[in-house]
Amino acid sequence: LPIIEEAARDIFVPMTVGGGLRTLDDIKAVLRRGADKVAINTAAVHRPELLREAAQAFGSQCIVLSVDVVRRGDNFWEVMTDNGREKTGRNVIDWVREAEEMGIGELLLTSIDSEGTRSGFDVELIKQVSDLVSVPVVPCGGAGNPGHVVDMVLETRAESVACASVFHYDQYSIADMKEALSDAGIEVR
Repeated sequence: LPIIEEAARDIFVPMTVGGGLRTLDDIKAVLRRGADKVAINTAAVHRPELLREAAQAFGSQCIVLSVDVVRRGDNFWEVMTDNGREKTGRNVIDWVREAEEMGIGELLLTSIDSEGTRSGFDVELIKQVSDLVSVPVVPCGGAGNPGHVVDMVLETRAESVACASVFHYDQYSIADMKEALSDAGIEVR
Protein backbone atom coordinates (compact mmCIF):
# COMPACT_ATOMS: atom_id res chain seq x y z
CA LEU A 1 0.00 0.00 0.00
CA PRO A 2 2.84 2.51 0.46
CA ILE A 3 3.47 2.36 -3.28
CA ILE A 4 -0.07 3.64 -3.88
CA GLU A 5 0.59 6.63 -1.61
CA GLU A 6 3.90 7.30 -3.38
CA ALA A 7 2.30 7.13 -6.82
CA ALA A 8 -0.57 9.40 -5.73
CA ARG A 9 1.98 11.98 -4.55
CA ASP A 10 3.99 11.84 -7.77
CA ILE A 11 1.38 11.64 -10.53
CA PHE A 12 -1.53 13.89 -11.23
CA VAL A 13 -3.92 11.81 -13.30
CA PRO A 14 -6.76 9.67 -11.98
CA MET A 15 -5.38 6.37 -10.71
CA THR A 16 -7.17 3.02 -10.73
CA VAL A 17 -5.78 0.30 -8.48
CA GLY A 18 -6.59 -3.39 -8.84
CA GLY A 19 -5.31 -6.75 -7.78
CA GLY A 20 -6.29 -8.71 -4.69
CA LEU A 21 -9.23 -6.51 -3.73
CA ARG A 22 -11.73 -8.89 -2.14
CA THR A 23 -13.59 -6.92 0.52
CA LEU A 24 -14.97 -3.46 1.19
CA ASP A 25 -12.11 -2.97 3.66
CA ASP A 26 -9.58 -3.74 0.89
CA ILE A 27 -11.26 -1.16 -1.33
CA LYS A 28 -11.40 1.44 1.43
CA ALA A 29 -7.68 0.94 2.15
CA VAL A 30 -6.56 1.70 -1.42
CA LEU A 31 -8.97 4.62 -1.79
CA ARG A 32 -7.66 6.15 1.45
CA ARG A 33 -4.12 5.87 0.15
CA GLY A 34 -4.85 7.87 -2.98
CA ALA A 35 -6.53 5.66 -5.58
CA ASP A 36 -9.42 7.33 -7.39
CA LYS A 37 -10.95 4.07 -8.59
CA VAL A 38 -10.62 0.35 -7.92
CA ALA A 39 -10.62 -2.48 -10.47
CA ILE A 40 -12.18 -5.75 -9.38
CA ASN A 41 -12.20 -9.02 -11.32
CA THR A 42 -11.87 -12.37 -9.54
CA ALA A 43 -13.63 -11.39 -6.31
CA ALA A 44 -16.58 -10.02 -8.29
CA VAL A 45 -16.94 -13.19 -10.36
CA HIS A 46 -16.89 -15.30 -7.19
CA ARG A 47 -19.29 -12.97 -5.36
CA PRO A 48 -21.07 -10.54 -7.71
CA GLU A 49 -22.86 -8.83 -4.83
CA LEU A 50 -19.48 -7.25 -3.94
CA LEU A 51 -19.98 -4.90 -6.90
CA ARG A 52 -23.33 -3.65 -5.57
CA GLU A 53 -21.95 -3.29 -2.04
CA ALA A 54 -18.91 -1.39 -3.27
CA ALA A 55 -20.94 0.91 -5.52
CA GLN A 56 -23.29 1.71 -2.63
CA ALA A 57 -20.42 2.31 -0.19
CA PHE A 58 -18.06 4.30 -2.42
CA GLY A 59 -20.09 5.38 -5.45
CA SER A 60 -20.36 3.81 -8.89
CA GLN A 61 -17.84 6.27 -10.31
CA CYS A 62 -14.97 4.49 -8.57
CA ILE A 63 -15.96 0.86 -9.19
CA VAL A 64 -14.34 -0.58 -12.31
CA LEU A 65 -15.12 -4.12 -13.37
CA SER A 66 -11.98 -5.61 -14.84
CA VAL A 67 -12.84 -8.41 -17.25
CA ASP A 68 -10.28 -10.70 -18.87
CA VAL A 69 -11.70 -12.81 -21.69
CA VAL A 70 -10.70 -15.52 -24.16
CA ARG A 71 -12.60 -16.05 -27.40
CA ARG A 72 -14.20 -19.51 -27.44
CA GLY A 73 -16.33 -19.21 -30.58
CA ASP A 74 -18.68 -16.95 -32.46
CA ASN A 75 -20.10 -14.38 -30.05
CA PHE A 76 -18.69 -16.21 -27.03
CA TRP A 77 -15.82 -14.81 -25.01
CA GLU A 78 -15.23 -16.68 -21.77
CA VAL A 79 -14.63 -14.61 -18.65
CA MET A 80 -11.39 -15.64 -16.96
CA THR A 81 -10.21 -15.01 -13.41
CA ASP A 82 -6.97 -15.18 -11.46
CA ASN A 83 -4.95 -13.25 -14.04
CA GLY A 84 -6.45 -15.22 -16.92
CA ARG A 85 -5.59 -18.65 -15.51
CA GLU A 86 -9.02 -19.85 -14.38
CA LYS A 87 -12.01 -20.58 -16.62
CA THR A 88 -15.48 -19.53 -15.48
CA GLY A 89 -17.71 -20.82 -18.29
CA ARG A 90 -19.42 -17.40 -18.32
CA ASN A 91 -19.94 -15.41 -21.49
CA VAL A 92 -18.73 -11.83 -21.18
CA ILE A 93 -22.05 -10.60 -22.62
CA ASP A 94 -24.02 -12.03 -19.70
CA TRP A 95 -21.44 -10.97 -17.11
CA VAL A 96 -21.22 -7.30 -18.13
CA ARG A 97 -25.01 -6.97 -18.17
CA GLU A 98 -25.19 -8.35 -14.64
CA ALA A 99 -22.30 -6.18 -13.46
CA GLU A 100 -23.85 -3.02 -14.86
CA GLU A 101 -27.07 -3.80 -12.98
CA MET A 102 -24.95 -4.15 -9.82
CA GLY A 103 -23.77 -0.56 -10.23
CA ILE A 104 -20.32 -0.55 -11.80
CA GLY A 105 -19.20 2.79 -13.21
CA GLU A 106 -16.65 1.60 -15.76
CA LEU A 107 -15.46 -1.54 -17.51
CA LEU A 108 -11.84 -2.46 -18.24
CA LEU A 109 -12.08 -5.08 -21.00
CA THR A 110 -8.98 -7.15 -21.77
CA SER A 111 -8.80 -9.60 -24.64
CA ILE A 112 -6.28 -12.20 -23.47
CA ASP A 113 -6.04 -13.38 -27.08
CA SER A 114 -4.81 -9.94 -28.17
CA GLU A 115 -2.88 -8.96 -25.04
CA GLY A 116 0.83 -8.55 -25.75
CA THR A 117 0.51 -9.46 -29.44
CA ARG A 118 0.75 -5.88 -30.72
CA SER A 119 -1.45 -7.00 -33.62
CA GLY A 120 -4.51 -4.86 -32.89
CA PHE A 121 -7.56 -4.97 -30.68
CA ASP A 122 -10.44 -7.45 -30.81
CA VAL A 123 -12.76 -4.87 -32.34
CA GLU A 124 -15.71 -7.29 -32.55
CA LEU A 125 -15.51 -7.92 -28.79
CA ILE A 126 -15.23 -4.22 -28.00
CA LYS A 127 -18.15 -3.35 -30.28
CA GLN A 128 -20.43 -5.98 -28.79
CA VAL A 129 -19.67 -5.04 -25.20
CA SER A 130 -19.70 -1.26 -25.67
CA ASP A 131 -23.00 -1.45 -27.57
CA LEU A 132 -24.49 -3.47 -24.71
CA VAL A 133 -23.60 -1.33 -21.69
CA SER A 134 -24.00 2.35 -20.93
CA VAL A 135 -20.88 2.67 -18.75
CA PRO A 136 -17.53 3.64 -20.30
CA VAL A 137 -15.59 0.69 -21.74
CA VAL A 138 -11.79 0.84 -21.67
CA PRO A 139 -10.40 -1.70 -24.17
CA CYS A 140 -7.07 -3.31 -23.36
CA GLY A 141 -4.89 -5.75 -25.26
CA GLY A 142 -3.43 -5.55 -28.72
CA ALA A 143 -2.10 -2.06 -29.35
CA GLY A 144 1.00 -2.33 -31.50
CA ASN A 145 1.00 1.08 -33.13
CA PRO A 146 -1.02 4.29 -33.13
CA GLY A 147 -3.06 3.06 -36.09
CA HIS A 148 -4.47 0.20 -34.01
CA VAL A 149 -5.71 2.68 -31.43
CA VAL A 150 -7.15 5.03 -34.07
CA ASP A 151 -8.96 2.16 -35.82
CA MET A 152 -10.36 0.81 -32.55
CA VAL A 153 -11.67 4.23 -31.45
CA LEU A 154 -13.22 4.94 -34.87
CA GLU A 155 -14.87 1.50 -35.11
CA THR A 156 -16.26 1.26 -31.57
CA ARG A 157 -17.90 3.44 -28.94
CA ALA A 158 -14.83 3.23 -26.67
CA GLU A 159 -14.06 6.60 -25.12
CA SER A 160 -10.62 5.66 -23.84
CA VAL A 161 -8.05 2.93 -24.30
CA ALA A 162 -5.38 1.19 -22.26
CA CYS A 163 -1.96 0.71 -23.85
CA ALA A 164 1.17 -0.69 -22.27
CA SER A 165 3.89 -2.41 -24.30
CA VAL A 166 3.91 0.20 -27.08
CA PHE A 167 5.04 2.68 -24.42
CA HIS A 168 7.04 0.38 -22.13
CA TYR A 169 9.28 -0.79 -24.95
CA ASP A 170 9.69 2.74 -26.37
CA GLN A 171 8.12 1.87 -29.71
CA TYR A 172 5.95 4.97 -29.62
CA SER A 173 5.61 7.90 -27.30
CA ILE A 174 2.44 9.26 -25.78
CA ALA A 175 2.95 12.29 -28.03
CA ASP A 176 3.02 9.97 -31.09
CA MET A 177 -0.26 8.38 -29.99
CA LYS A 178 -1.94 11.73 -29.33
CA GLU A 179 -0.77 13.07 -32.68
CA ALA A 180 -2.18 10.06 -34.57
CA LEU A 181 -5.50 10.36 -32.77
CA SER A 182 -5.68 14.10 -33.38
CA ASP A 183 -4.78 13.66 -37.07
CA ALA A 184 -7.71 11.22 -37.34
CA GLY A 185 -10.06 13.84 -35.91
CA ILE A 186 -10.33 12.21 -32.50
CA GLU A 187 -10.36 14.66 -29.61
CA VAL A 188 -7.52 14.14 -27.14
CA ARG A 189 -6.41 15.95 -24.01
